[in-house]
Amino acid sequence: MSPDSAAVVIGVLAVQGDVREHVAALESAGAQARPVRRPGELDGLGGLVIPGGESTTIDRLSRIFGLHEPIRALIADGFPVYGSCAGMIQLAEEILDGHREQQTFGGIDMTVRRNAFGRQVDSFEADLRLDAVSAPDRPVRAVFIRAPWVERVGPDVEILAAVEGHPVAVRQGNLLATSFHPEVTGDHRVHELFVRICSSARA
Repeated sequence: MSPDSAAVVIGVLAVQGDVREHVAALESAGAQARPVRRPGELDGLGGLVIPGGESTTIDRLSRIFGLHEPIRALIADGFPVYGSCAGMIQLAEEILDGHREQQTFGGIDMTVRRNAFGRQVDSFEADLRLDAVSAPDRPVRAVFIRAPWVERVGPDVEILAAVEGHPVAVRQGNLLATSFHPEVTGDHRVHELFVRICSSARA
């Protein structure tokens, strides 16, 4: 990892979800990481992670804490954001099976179905070939917990991985999303990819 990449400061939205795990993964990937709970803490960041958790809770609390509109504005301006699981839902332009008043940050031209793989008891792991990250002899071990999947993507969305024909990792410009939790496996290649995206955007 180059010195420029190591200097990138990436925030983790810290209203709910697995914040500490993402902070640790980002630091292992060579970035500086800090939790974000207030709009002012977005200043000076080179990127933002929206963690897994409960998407309706993340939505509700981000609006209560005044983070919703600033994050939407950053995304519209090309700011790098990575969302895992609930974070993927928050980056979608459209949600299926969402709550009636649920809002997203948007940014990725995709339709996501909440809890598409089932409930907590239906959680599973799978080895994925993840384009731009994994080699054929070293797949990414993906952990799916009440995970969404992508049902529709727009023409500018790149599908990086799929399970049972459903996209589970996508990228659109500086926005990255996975329906699984790479922060819990000790494999930091997805976070390293996001650090590279942040470094390129800054450059």
